[in-house]
Amino acid sequence: MLKAMEVYLVTNGDGLEAIEFYKEALGASVEQVTLYKDFMPDCPAELENFVMNAQFRLNGQRFMLSDNNPEMPYTVGDNITVALVTDDAETATDLYQKLSVDAKAIHLELQATPWSPAYGNITDKFGITWQINAEVADHGQEFYADK
Repeated sequence: MLKAMEVYLVTNGDGLEAIEFYKEALGASVEQVTLYKDFMPDCPAELENFVMNAQFRLNGQRFMLSDNNPEMPYTVGDNITVALVTDDAETATDLYQKLSVDAKAIHLELQATPWSPAYGNITDKFGITWQINAEVADHGQEFYADK
């Protein structure tokens, strides 16, 4: 089942600064921040404090933020995506298959990641970038338990 459709902001290496800015400017509460160094075992020093994922809450609505992968181009205007959050991999697979028909780009094929059993990132035929993410309780706990 589709749980939510959320705004996802992408910053250009200044995610920690953006977190503080949006916290103050919007009065958002920061619920979680994961840095690249928390996620990547051999993280290069210049990426250690890049934001892998941050989650905020504002008037009950969640929005998220991450720093752009430095291996990918960063384009102002393309730095807001829509995150479709599901509670199961089957729904994520269905959404991915439907939205990827005639897609302009597949940035990340739908796959299991440390945070999700089914995550994918595409730009659809209309130029809208979607992050499809199954949020399943306890997924990835074995990954984070090793840290």
